[in-house]
Amino acid sequence: MRRLKAVAIHRFREKASIFLTELHPAGDAAGRALVQGALRKRDFDANHHCTAWREGVPVTASGADDDGEPTGTAGRPMLVVLEGAEVTDLIAVCIRWFGGTKLGTGGLVRAYTEGIQGALAAADLAGSWEAVRLLRTGAIRVPLAQAHLPFALLGAFPGASVLDQAFEDGSALLRFECPPELVPALDQAWRDRSRGGAICWV
Repeated sequence: MRRLKAVAIHRFREKASIFLTELHPAGDAAGRALVQGALRKRDFDANHHCTAWREGVPVTASGADDDGEPTGTAGRPMLVVLEGAEVTDLIAVCIRWFGGTKLGTGGLVRAYTEGIQGALAAADLAGSWEAVRLLRTGAIRVPLAQAHLPFALLGAFPGASVLDQAFEDGSALLRFECPPELVPALDQAWRDRSRGGAICWV
């Protein structure tokens, strides 16, 4: 998965309509609102400001808006391209100035898809991405006398890292994170070491 680091822009003309697509880093609703507000103010004379966005690692929320275009012809096709590119924490805004010639539903889908693809290509060319790792969070609870056991387990898995440890009600709780591919091996190793114990995965 990739996260956008800088703005990327793609502009083209389709049957007299001008399409300007911009990708902006935005990790939450407040960031997206700032981007949308600024672009609507800057390009107040445009007919449509269609959007698609994704948030979180792994992705926890996403959305799209046709902004007056026929339902499903703008925002949703844009979001599909973002999903296929496996990108997150960004908003895509495709601004259209209508040129007087209708494109039809198929033409609109193609145009908004092309806009997103072009902006993604521009980001690729500029090296505007950072790789983000998908991690799972696990927790192991043991009696205080065995507080060392989870550390011993994780020591055998270099890809796992301890987040914190807490003590309460006579037990120790260790939280850690690891790449998803380590989950089955960690589960089996802890079952063996603890004689049937289980890791709680979030």
